[in-house]
Amino acid sequence: MVGKLLVITVLMFGFGYALVPIYKAICTALGINVLALSDQVVSGRAVEIGQINTQIDKSRTITVEFDANARGIWKFKPAVSSVEVHPGELTTVMYEFTNIQNRTMAAQAIPSYAPMQAMAHFNKMQCFCFNEYTMKAGESKQWPVVFVIDSKLPKDVKTITLSYTFFEVGGKVPAAPLAAHELPEVNPS
Repeated sequence: MVGKLLVITVLMFGFGYALVPIYKAICTALGINVLALSDQVVSGRAVEIGQINTQIDKSRTITVEFDANARGIWKFKPAVSSVEVHPGELTTVMYEFTNIQNRTMAAQAIPSYAPMQAMAHFNKMQCFCFNEYTMKAGESKQWPVVFVIDSKLPKDVKTITLSYTFFEVGGKVPAAPLAAHELPEVNPS
């Protein structure tokens, strides 16, 4: 019985170890998830994905503008205000956040798009949106937004604005202390 369990354990470990190469081989053979692969081999030499990605529409350029709105006392901004991209091109933009309060806080970001029709064609591969983050007083972080604009975006859309609103999430950390004018009056009777 112990021998059978040992053989099963070794087989399970071997399968788990071989799963990543099997997954990559299947994805490569079927042509899925090619944007996540770091490089490919073409004609016996390694090249970057951007060089062989035939889904990039080089005939069009879209301006993507970035906006950041903070509801609270902290700094929140994109590292760049805009980028020019081709539909199908993988792009990364960083957002910077600093908690300038003297307390720990929890917050999250919600995205919005303009024009509204661009939302269906703005595919985020990685985003900090909808996740809650706890930040200590004075702590700074940078978060990436990795996206691809679908080539099916209507031809009349030349500019897309991606806007994030970052706001505090209540109940996760102690609330901000009340200012003197916000304190309830105490009746000493």
